[in-house]
Amino acid sequence: MLRRLIFGTVLAIAALPAQAADAHADVNRAWAAGYRAAFTCSALWDGAGKPVDAIERDELTGIYPEIEADVRALKADIDDKAKIVSVRYRDDMPPRIAQWDAGEGCVTLPIGAAPMRIAGFTGAARPMLDDRRWPMGDKDAHAPTPRGFTPFESAAMNLSAYGGRSSSLLIVKKGRIVVERYWGGHDIHTAQRTFSVAKSMAATLIGHAVLQGAVDVKAPALIAEWQLPGDPRAAITTEQLMRMASGLTSDTAGNRSDAIYMGGASVRQWTTQWPLLNRPGTRYRYANNDTLLATLSLKAAEAEAGRALDPKAFFDRIGMTRTFAEHDKDGDYILSSQVWTTARDLARLGLLYQDDGLWQGERLLPADWRRFVTAPTGPQPEGAFGYGAYFWLLNKSEGVPADAFGAFGNRGQYLVVIPSRQLVIVRQGYDDGKQRLDIAKLVAAVVAADTKGI
Repeated sequence: MLRRLIFGTVLAIAALPAQAADAHADVNRAWAAGYRAAFTCSALWDGAGKPVDAIERDELTGIYPEIEADVRALKADIDDKAKIVSVRYRDDMPPRIAQWDAGEGCVTLPIGAAPMRIAGFTGAARPMLDDRRWPMGDKDAHAPTPRGFTPFESAAMNLSAYGGRSSSLLIVKKGRIVVERYWGGHDIHTAQRTFSVAKSMAATLIGHAVLQGAVDVKAPALIAEWQLPGDPRAAITTEQLMRMASGLTSDTAGNRSDAIYMGGASVRQWTTQWPLLNRPGTRYRYANNDTLLATLSLKAAEAEAGRALDPKAFFDRIGMTRTFAEHDKDGDYILSSQVWTTARDLARLGLLYQDDGLWQGERLLPADWRRFVTAPTGPQPEGAFGYGAYFWLLNKSEGVPADAFGAFGNRGQYLVVIPSRQLVIVRQGYDDGKQRLDIAKLVAAVVAADTKGI
């Protein structure tokens, strides 16, 4: 009996790794189905939309290696009338579903959730302002080029020398476009995922709330789950969240937020649970959670002021009518990554910062907001770039003016602003781990061209 028990135990132990591997494979397929549903949905219907073959080429390659094969193997069922994408990952489970909102992009639903039961679902179409003059619209956006060739053209012609796989390059000088190039079927109305450029958009919305008196960035963040007596997280400020210095732990550096991006989990459910690891304000740790928490706090502050947090209203105010800030099933915005936008809309955001928070004479950000978000006053990351408050600093880059700063996102999404040169540079792409753009070299080349010509 003892021998049989021991032998049976050995067999059970030997079987555990295989069982664990099967369970892990199931999780990856569930994530992969959510990923395919979400990114097919957004790429199909945000902005001008993309054809399915282009989505296969761009959005579903060069992604997390543990799910890419499943993402590409799983079939997406597209209901173009209802604007729903469904992806089944197992025969005995409901499909993963992503549903499009005409005002705010796509929502990834939890497994088993029925379509249309989405908090904050508006269904309202966005106003298109194409016929208005640039930068509010698209008319007369380009600077006149009587010579037919500007010094900036060399940066576009040599873009491949800086690495990566580009989908757009836009250079704006003194408020007008001097270079505009697209590749892979993209055009001025093709929206692309921002990845972490969205964090800089979150900073912008926070800045607007500061101007309106709804937010004090030096005050503790308004996170309801942290308010029980004795919870040290109650002291974490919005500024500490913005400088990636909350002191909170997370699953990985940068924490991938798979449960939100691919699993349909709510922002609040995922982000408020993490314990304190370091004293707030003392350690830099880049984390999606810090941005998501700052956005939750912003939403609470707006509610206290009697308003709803409404990114699309702000974006429409500066002509970014093809920018879609996506939210979870509960209506909480995923401003760490899930925003889709066009190259021209990113340039509009850059112009707002170039002009120090003024938009066509109207102040939309506090007078010192640009200084605040570009000040490296928090603990700093190692590496080639400094960090402000949801903006990166090019203060260590050779050939680049000291006031250059930018919004950076995975897979090669870049918005760089150089106020002293009245330059805004936008580059979007589909870089992967093997091919990445060297943004510092590209910016240095544009600055060199600026020195020569305009």
